[in-house]
Amino acid sequence: MLPFISYKHNISLHSLLHLHPDKEVEGEERTNSSSSSFLLTMGSCFPKQRERRKAISTERKTMRDLHQSCGEDFPACALRPTDRKNWMAGLNPEKIHIHKILWPGTHDSATNKIGFPCITRPFARCQTLSIYQQLVIGTRVLDIRVQKDRRVCHGILVTYSIDVVIRDIKKFLSETKSEIILLEIRTEYGHDDPPDFEQYLVNQFGEVLIHQDDNVFNKTIAELFPKRIICVWKPRNSPQPKAGGVLWSSGHLKDDWINTDLPSTKFESNLKCLSEQPPISTRTFFYRVENTVTPQPDYPIVCVKPVTGRIHEYARLFITQCFSRGIEDRMQIFSTDFIDEDFVDACVAVTYSRIERKA
Repeated sequence: MLPFISYKHNISLHSLLHLHPDKEVEGEERTNSSSSSFLLTMGSCFPKQRERRKAISTERKTMRDLHQSCGEDFPACALRPTDRKNWMAGLNPEKIHIHKILWPGTHDSATNKIGFPCITRPFARCQTLSIYQQLVIGTRVLDIRVQKDRRVCHGILVTYSIDVVIRDIKKFLSETKSEIILLEIRTEYGHDDPPDFEQYLVNQFGEVLIHQDDNVFNKTIAELFPKRIICVWKPRNSPQPKAGGVLWSSGHLKDDWINTDLPSTKFESNLKCLSEQPPISTRTFFYRVENTVTPQPDYPIVCVKPVTGRIHEYARLFITQCFSRGIEDRMQIFSTDFIDEDFVDACVAVTYSRIERKA
């Protein structure tokens, strides 16, 4: 077991471990030379690691201080939906326009069983719930990464087939009537596109797919029925879905991924990037903010859960800051690792406040 290997990034094992080529070292002189080089390398890392620990500690304090001074206060923040499985139905589909929804989403959604338990899973698992369980507690945006054989993956690690995801989505749709899902499927970095995957998705979801149309953003959920899924397909090498087609292209779901494990840096960068977006009422694409921080290969702690935990509890603080800074009208998709009911409730509260004109 090598506790500092990170699978959050597409970095080779050799580069992560700083290993020499795997062949026998011959002679005492070469052994001494290699040992000295190793010790020098390790010694040079210690000051850097001290600085990294200090930076993380400082930024965690910054987040705690901001939370203590600002609290969690935004319109309808106390709202708790009585039925999260059907929260869109509970807010009235005839009143919910697509652009007014604050969509609760999950980052690397289908990683609950990725890798090997207690071995590689902690370095790549970003959710503990299945896709069906996530939908039941209120998740409405799914981030699915695939590779050429249609298996879900995260970096170099793979898990179950995309068919498992599709079965969970179909099960959820069969049990609800008024819930809309925004499904993003992309080919993972460093992997090849699954062959004929666009047609495969169309065949699987058929009549429930909401066709790409910029007018969708101004429509209510009720106006879209019986169609239930906005499916964004992001291939790496294959052609993008065509305008006006069944699937939506990558340009319709945008984000600014800030690759850091520093919580305050990510928090403030998210706010800055969000402030630069046009208001939801005028744009014809979805914009996502991710309440996550990412393990870095130059720091020993790279298991996902303890690292992303540095920012996880501040989702409501982020929404509060959006309102206090006057950029609440930019928020559209809010995603997280390890989604929970409170995260969903916060997004539902903002959606409610928008349709009731309280925000």
